[in-house]
Amino acid sequence: MKTFLGGVLTPAFLLTWVILLLVFHAAQVVARRGSGPQAHRRSVDVMNFCLMHALWILGTRCSVRFSELLPTGRPIIFVANHQNKLDIPGISWYLRRHSPKFVSKIELGKGILSVSYNLRHSGAALIDRDDPRQSLTEIGRLGKLIESTASSAVIFPEGTRSITGELNPFSAAGVKILIKKAPRALVVPVYIHNTWGLNRYGRFPMSVGERISWTVLPAIEPNGKSPDEVAALAEQSIRREFAAQSAGA
Repeated sequence: MKTFLGGVLTPAFLLTWVILLLVFHAAQVVARRGSGPQAHRRSVDVMNFCLMHALWILGTRCSVRFSELLPTGRPIIFVANHQNKLDIPGISWYLRRHSPKFVSKIELGKGILSVSYNLRHSGAALIDRDDPRQSLTEIGRLGKLIESTASSAVIFPEGTRSITGELNPFSAAGVKILIKKAPRALVVPVYIHNTWGLNRYGRFPMSVGERISWTVLPAIEPNGKSPDEVAALAEQSIRREFAAQSAGA
């Protein structure tokens, strides 16, 4: 029954997403060229709100939980697991107060309505995974940017999406570079739960009636700790939450 409903509702969901990406691509261009970066950011916030709420078409229920109130006026490095392309609009919407900028593969910087434009003009780090030097330099630039603007960076240290929900090995290199280049930053782990389930049957049909969530875990104060220690603590926090939510499923 779920696959039948998915087959009926997936085209409507995908069509809605295409329309939203088309409309907000134009909105971003107009906002940025007409009123500047702040207007561009507001248009992106509205876009992410719409993209997330389009999940209602699939009967998806979304939630977010904050373990504590995070400060503004201080840079933050969000370290998250990665399961689905929808992880990004979710983080962008729920953490919009912190102006998140993503570490993303360079291929996403062109050819995708709205997404590519935002990545190119938001300060995101577009990394070439075949070029470690370029990747670390670009991540370092992002670290300096969030340090100077008291904004935030989002990095997925698994490096690629998990299509089963299991946690892949973490690579700490990018996290450590961000910490070194943004020494005032708090490091905040984020556990993303069950977004992989939207594609449990593959690309088509999408699953209906899924419950997905973002859990913002307690912040890690890096003062007095080495970048290696902080990166390890972030991974441990995410893995503990994964184990807890898996046990309660």
